[in-house]
Amino acid sequence: MSRSRRRNGGGFQRTVSPAIWLARHAQMSLASLGRLSRNPVSTLMTALVIGIALALPSGLHLLVDNVRAVSSSWDGTASISLFLADDVSNEQAEAVRRQIALRPDVGATRLISRDEALDEFRRLSGFGAAIDLLDSNPLPAVVMVRPAQDAATGAEGFAAMAAELQGYREIELAQVDLQWVERLGAITRTFDRGVLILAVLLAAAVLLIIGNTIRLEIQNRTSEIQIVKLVGGTDAFIRRPFLYEGIWYGLLGAVVALV
Repeated sequence: MSRSRRRNGGGFQRTVSPAIWLARHAQMSLASLGRLSRNPVSTLMTALVIGIALALPSGLHLLVDNVRAVSSSWDGTASISLFLADDVSNEQAEAVRRQIALRPDVGATRLISRDEALDEFRRLSGFGAAIDLLDSNPLPAVVMVRPAQDAATGAEGFAAMAAELQGYREIELAQVDLQWVERLGAITRTFDRGVLILAVLLAAAVLLIIGNTIRLEIQNRTSEIQIVKLVGGTDAFIRRPFLYEGIWYGLLGAVVALV
């Protein structure tokens, strides 16, 4: 006998063997799947809605992670502009550049002389005629410093490095070119919060969709449920097919989201 009886406080209680219990659940899960397959259009539409609701926040989260990874790699290519004093000659500027290049946290350096800076400004500004009227070159020489890959990154790390470099006597101003990196980081954090809120809302929408679908299924099978109750069906037995339908809807939606 698969069923056994054990005494429980003067009465008897039926117990089911694990094999029978697993067989019944397997039978109910396959029956629920067969019931969904008999309505392929409605099942596919529900699975598509669930899949889109699951895939949208996942895709947006992946996009934000990619943007964050790209911005972190751009941090390593950010530069520090060192504006030299007006009385520094080209030879002294080159000596400063070589001295800075010896630092372990510096990856590359480039010297822009005063004449090169003036020519670049004349070419890009469009004020060539006005610049020719000047008696002297008002632009200072600039040493462009690119930190090493293993150096401290981020706004605070670059600011500390710029403060150290500004300690050189020939350097009048050290400017960190990180404004666009900070703005990109702020935008990324905003999108990250938006994706989190969207994920929570869509997760709630998935639960509502599955719950509403099961509720409609219960209404359509009210007569069947009443007959099962009349012949002694338990609440767990009645709930079982609907729970498995919800599981199948979730699995189908997950497959659509993965695709």
